[in-house]
Amino acid sequence: MQGEATLRLLDKADREIFKLPREVKGAIYDFQHKFRRDPANPGLRFKQLKGHPRLYSARVNQDYRALLLHAGDSDYILVAVKHRKDVYDNLDRFAYQINPVTGGIEFLDLVSIEETIHSGASRPDPRPGPAPEPVPAPEPKTLFAAFTAEQLLSLGVAEPLIGLIAKITTEDELLGLTEYAPQLTTEVLLALHDGRTYEEVLDQVTTPVAADEPVDAEDYQTALTRPATQVTTDDTALREALEEGFERWRVFLHPAQRKVVEREYSGPARVSGGPGTGKTIVALHRVRHLVDRLGPGDDTPVLLTTFNKNLAADLRQRLLVLAGNETARRVEIVNIDKLATQIVADAEPGGHRRWIDDTKALQEWEHLLDEQGETRWDAEFLHAEWSHVILGQSINSRADYFRARRAGRGRPISREDRAAIWQLVERYVKRLDEKEVWTYRQVAERAARLEIERARRRASYETDQISSVKVQRESGIWHRPRYRHIVVDEAQDLSAAHWKMLRAMVPEGPNDIFLVGDTHQRIYGNYVSLGSLGVNIRGRSSKLTLSYRITQENLKAALGILGEEEWDDLDDKREDLSGYRSVLSGPRPVLRPASTWAAELNALADQIREWDAPALSSIAVCVPERRMVAEVENRLGKAGIKAVAIGPDGPKLWDAVHVGTMHRFKGLEYQRMILAGVADGLVPSGRALQYEHTDPLRYRRELRQARSLLFVAATRARDTLVISWHGQKSRFLGSQESPGHPGLSG
Repeated sequence: MQGEATLRLLDKADREIFKLPREVKGAIYDFQHKFRRDPANPGLRFKQLKGHPRLYSARVNQDYRALLLHAGDSDYILVAVKHRKDVYDNLDRFAYQINPVTGGIEFLDLVSIEETIHSGASRPDPRPGPAPEPVPAPEPKTLFAAFTAEQLLSLGVAEPLIGLIAKITTEDELLGLTEYAPQLTTEVLLALHDGRTYEEVLDQVTTPVAADEPVDAEDYQTALTRPATQVTTDDTALREALEEGFERWRVFLHPAQRKVVEREYSGPARVSGGPGTGKTIVALHRVRHLVDRLGPGDDTPVLLTTFNKNLAADLRQRLLVLAGNETARRVEIVNIDKLATQIVADAEPGGHRRWIDDTKALQEWEHLLDEQGETRWDAEFLHAEWSHVILGQSINSRADYFRARRAGRGRPISREDRAAIWQLVERYVKRLDEKEVWTYRQVAERAARLEIERARRRASYETDQISSVKVQRESGIWHRPRYRHIVVDEAQDLSAAHWKMLRAMVPEGPNDIFLVGDTHQRIYGNYVSLGSLGVNIRGRSSKLTLSYRITQENLKAALGILGEEEWDDLDDKREDLSGYRSVLSGPRPVLRPASTWAAELNALADQIREWDAPALSSIAVCVPERRMVAEVENRLGKAGIKAVAIGPDGPKLWDAVHVGTMHRFKGLEYQRMILAGVADGLVPSGRALQYEHTDPLRYRRELRQARSLLFVAATRARDTLVISWHGQKSRFLGSQESPGHPGLSG
């Protein structure tokens, strides 16, 4: 064989490559360049494996070999890199096929799969003491005894695994199998284990990814072109595996999610799911799908919005990678408060008001209370009451406030209390007016009013058929919809005023609003009922249950943080993460105590040096308070480790360890994460704990929000998670020492 070859990387091979020693990764990078230039290079020792007509090996270095699947002509697929003793000593361990259901190429290492299954089996009791008399145990029931081999095969389960699947008796064994099993096999087995029927799995899991034409089990060239064969055709994925990056997964849409993306909805639709299930990716692909369906003369844009600036910038970058400039130019990507600000500024161009964030708004409340000598209520309570109840419900008079619902707001207040609070609110608003400043909550409420009026006038125009010339002369082009479609990411963080504004920006109808979110990740205290705000999602909700980013071990730890709290679904119903699973496996999270904050800083610097990661940007340090960010940066700097804070627009440097508060990490993800300062009094804060006896409802709300914040932070880690603290560890980490806490290790 002479000449150049095409080398692709098969799905899951990159995950295995990531686990290899660093020097082997470097050798792989050199190998793939040499192989592409000339597979016949004598130094590669390229040869076919005995008994495998399509499987070849090639030398990576003295000890490691690449396994290559020949797809025909000069096309090869890198399916694994293994130590040479694991390649030649047992050639029967390798199996490959074209899946007869999906038509995708699958590769399996049966020995590795069986070893991970056995590692998941129950271990002997390590406690000292005399061995108990052996008691004959009943034969354990296998998990999939209710399903025949024919049924499993028809669902797309890989045939070489049928025998192993028939022996699985525990969930840990099942999770061990899924670490190496093909994607569809993993999803089918997890769905069946969660209690779905054969018919449900066939309809919801298998059918969306089934091949559209008959599958030829020997036609590997055609199989390469099918979506079910997850390969890359360039160096990008391999480089990311070697450098510990994972950019391609930030826009990759699993075939099972395509049904949600391309579905026709008669009105607003919602997609929920835990961290790493691909909600944001679904939102991005939905945007591209909606833009692709726009007519060539339709210049009304699609809106893609989210809560904060960091996420909006990230969405813009991802959409450019996914769809290119031509699609991106037809999409307005902006965070929700900036959008509201633009609406108000356009409507009132002569205004000179400045906008202040919640931190400065609270300071204004504190100054007012000090001046008034008011001690019955604190600044945070009054700011939340004004923001969520008064502005959130567009209340304009004391009489309306007396009648307002205060669901979930904490301690009940009397009519006399409401009168006093209303008086303080009036003084506060006057104070802001005199200083010519607005809070973002005020801006959102004002923008909602403007958009509702715009929508009313548009409806009147359409009904009365007013002369378009007259309308344009009087009010520009307000008679046209502002947006054709709206897509919302992180929907759980938007306020009632935001939703009123968005509802008025797009006409009610098919595919008008598409939102994704997870109320377990609500970190800004905005509780809404979408139905009451005109966003009716009932009957148009979907749930994603498989995480493609977080390992099983990190997932268990994160779910433990949530405790037994109850969560809503944005529409007055209960939400949970039942059936939420991961298809990845990795090390157990580490819990690490320290005597002081200084000792904790020293330990995290030592940990980062020990990791010696090729890309510093694959590491992040998350802390609960803003002051701690600078302290972490300074300590890492003294250790010779480049570090940079994450600001409102993201990190200023890429090639550095990223450091930020928990709020800053919303929507981000890293290979390795350290959550530092996770101590009681910091997580949850001492401020939240003070309400335990004085205002139990508020105390519970504060703790629920703190749980959500820690849950978000813990689920930013893809592979390695370290949680540290000084003093008393956070109550959210459990009452026992780390070895006894499910999913955590010390």
